[in-house]
Amino acid sequence: MSKSYNSLLQKFSSLFGQATSTLHAPGRINIIGEHTDYNNGYVLPASIDKKLSFAFAKNNLNGLVRIHALNLDEYLEFSLKDARPDTKGWLKYIMAITNTFLENDQGFDCVFGGDLPIGSGMSSSSALTCGLAAGLNNLFELNYKPIDLVKRVQDAEAKYTGVRGGIMDQFTIAMGKENQVILLDCKSLEYQYFPLILGDYALLLCNTGVQHELANSEYNTRRSECEQGVAFLQSKGEKIESLREVSLAMINRYREHLDSIIFDRCYYVVKENARVMEACKAMQNNDMATLGALLYASHYGLQHEYHVSCLELDFLVKQTQGMPEVLGARMMGGGFGGCTINLVEKAALDRVIDQLATQYLATFNRKMESYKVAVGPGVFHSQ
Repeated sequence: MSKSYNSLLQKFSSLFGQATSTLHAPGRINIIGEHTDYNNGYVLPASIDKKLSFAFAKNNLNGLVRIHALNLDEYLEFSLKDARPDTKGWLKYIMAITNTFLENDQGFDCVFGGDLPIGSGMSSSSALTCGLAAGLNNLFELNYKPIDLVKRVQDAEAKYTGVRGGIMDQFTIAMGKENQVILLDCKSLEYQYFPLILGDYALLLCNTGVQHELANSEYNTRRSECEQGVAFLQSKGEKIESLREVSLAMINRYREHLDSIIFDRCYYVVKENARVMEACKAMQNNDMATLGALLYASHYGLQHEYHVSCLELDFLVKQTQGMPEVLGARMMGGGFGGCTINLVEKAALDRVIDQLATQYLATFNRKMESYKVAVGPGVFHSQ
């Protein structure tokens, strides 16, 4: 057991007594396939070895919830009868899950914490909601099957945060497997595991340390813009339900008829779906050079067509283009901050990190944190 996990159990013991169940909820990365999930498209994510751990016990206190966030050293308690959805911070995510999954008299105690960075684009918020939901599913014997639990968590997050996200984060955190990436069809929820064999290369995340306020509002705007594009194509007689069914030839036929912004959004999604499938072929063929080129192409689309990047992300990606040790890089996650994901020679990792960190500090007067990540098990494969 890790030192942090032992600290979590010790904290639970000091606050509440004996924990009766524990579990781990990882963060996630996405190799490629950004902003395609809520367009019923394809994604290629994986759960990682950075995670939140949870300890639970029922408390028989008539609906009282007592929770301690170990990393923040913050303790909160509330009655399920009085739980309000308009809270802020991490408590908002707690209430999203308790209000969705529990009856008013099902009180419990919980301590959570771990090495998953907050606000870095590794979906710490969904690790919190998925971990809590899975823990309550075990604790109160709610008997949700994994995919049903994932869907309810996605709905709860959307309802309580106002962000109309796709299902990729929750699905990956719940269903990830060690050393495997997931090709997920976000329309049918059919999925396939692929071994992640990078050979002499490794995945490196570089954290800008910024999260611009645009992120949530612009996320919903992008979804609306894509829906406008679908509605336009349907009005022209195209038999489609989402951008998932749109081909490159189809969207190009309407280039002159669509609003330029709407066209760019739709064009990016169509191209990104194709890049996901190309990335799967590259991985199967151990073609790391092609995979890297696809990462750069994805970032170009996110920067210039989907417009969800930012100065800091663009800077880090651009710096890697002059480094022969880096095969590819792109922004990862919703955008406007967070991390880049980079495909880097293992032997050159420390050198690349030092060079990028030095350049970033000199340009933005801000430290760049970095994370060497491996692919670990999801919630339902770590219990």
